[in-house]
Amino acid sequence: MSAFLSALVPIMLLVTLGRFLGWRKVLPDDGWRAVERLTYVLLLPALIIRALARAPFETAPWKLVVVLIAAQCLLGLVGLLARAWPGIRRPEVGSIIQSNVRWNTFVGLSLGSALFGDEGLALVSIAAAAMIPTANILSVAALTAHAERETVVRRHPAAELIRNPLLIACAIGGGLAALGIDIPPLIDSTLDLIGRGTIALGLLCAGAGMDISALGRAGLKALTWSLVRLLGMPALAIAAALAIGLTGTPFAVAVISASTSTATTSYILARQLGGDAPLSANLIALQTVLSLITMPVIWFACTAAGLF
Repeated sequence: MSAFLSALVPIMLLVTLGRFLGWRKVLPDDGWRAVERLTYVLLLPALIIRALARAPFETAPWKLVVVLIAAQCLLGLVGLLARAWPGIRRPEVGSIIQSNVRWNTFVGLSLGSALFGDEGLALVSIAAAAMIPTANILSVAALTAHAERETVVRRHPAAELIRNPLLIACAIGGGLAALGIDIPPLIDSTLDLIGRGTIALGLLCAGAGMDISALGRAGLKALTWSLVRLLGMPALAIAAALAIGLTGTPFAVAVISASTSTATTSYILARQLGGDAPLSANLIALQTVLSLITMPVIWFACTAAGLF
């Protein structure tokens, strides 16, 4: 438990620092968006390529992939129950489903590497290769299906995946590992240098982009579905892991990946695809704060139960 808290606290300090820097306007909003974009299209892909290329592909934990995709899909289906909420609007349902299936990649990578070193980093990268496309497909489908505006730009999930830099990085890194190709030393050193600042910048951007005022606007609906996301995803992942026999470090990484709050990019996609952007902001802010409590509790419960 102490090791987990030692890994979690620096993450939250970086998110808090990012919020402070955003509040102080150290960078303009456009500047933060530019840094976030750079992290997304260059720094994080470099980190993922190197982590996957160095992972032992022949022992890749495919059970981890199955567990996380199953948990995402099931919680996405649970989100459809939001239709029964009194007075709910269609765009709100889309935003709730998106919140249910997305995860914070930077928190997962940071915790995985802090707790389990290079093995944890590689496993979380494998988790990303599974969860990112699943989240994109389910989110785009849910938001567009529940949008009310006819003018909303329709985006094809398959097209989104083909040009997603993180998925391209997963394909490159996984392909190198599968073929047994070592990254040339000079390129490997370059990727290492590029990737070193990835997690810190990602967490700072997450903090800078968080709307603290959304906490004051969040009502029972946002609180309820935040708890469904933060408790439901790990519960489903644990159940699936036990059902198919996932154990050890891959089990722990599955719990970490499923326990993070929803992605901060949920707000942008909700706004673009006709979801309820204010509700998405509320869900992001609430889950970021509540995860400080739920993640250690879930980790402690799993440890006490002897699951890993």
